Amino acid sequence: MSEQRQQLNKQNMGIGEGIPLQATGTDLEGLRQDIQRLMDIEAIKQLKHAYFRCIDTANLAELGTLFHDDVHVHFIGGTYEWQVTGREQYLANIGQSFNASSIGHHNGHQPEIQMLSADEATGIWYLADHMWLLGHNVLTHGTALYWDRYSKVDGRWLIRETRYERLYEINEALAAAPQLSSHYLGVHGAKVES
Repeated sequence: MSEQRQQLNKQNMGIGEGIPLQATGTDLEGLRQDIQRLMDIEAIKQLKHAYFRCIDTANLAELGTLFHDDVHVHFIGGTYEWQVTGREQYLANIGQSFNASSIGHHNGHQPEIQMLSADEATGIWYLADHMWLLGHNVLTHGTALYWDRYSKVDGRWLIRETRYERLYEINEALAAAPQLSSHYLGVHGAKVES
C-alpha cells in the first residue's frame, strides 16, 4: 500500500457536525423530536451491529436488507483496496470472502453517530478483526476506522456509503490450519474451490 495515506480525521472523512444532542425545550413536539433522534441513533447502532453479525455468519440474505440499493463501498487495507457500487455487486463480492474456507471475527466499537436530519446521519466506528483463510493457512488481523453515511428509507435506516482504512494490519502465514472444534461457516458458508 502507498505510504501517502490521508490523515483520518473528521474533516478528511467528510464528517461534519450534526444536530446538537441537547434538549430543544419543554414543548411536547420538541421533546418528541429529541426522543426520535435518540431512537434513530440507537437504530443506527443496531444496523451496524447487524452488519458485523451478518458478515461473520455469511448471512447474505439479511445483510442485503441493511444496504441502500446504490450503496458505495470503499475499503483500504494493508495490501488491498476494494471499491464497489450497488447492493447486488457488494453481496456478490462479499460472498466470495466469507465462505466455508474462512473464519471471520469482526467487532465494531465506539460509535460516533451524527444526526444530520430526520433521514440522514453519519457514523464512525472502530473495527477490531481477525480473518482466517483456511485454504491458504493465513491469518489477517488488525484494526480500522469505518466511516459511514446512513439514509432512512420508508422508516428504516440503511447503509448508504461505507468506507474503512486500516490503522494496522498483520498478515501471518500459519504453519497449519487451526484445529477447530466449531466452524459455523464450514457448515453454512458457500463452498468455494481452493
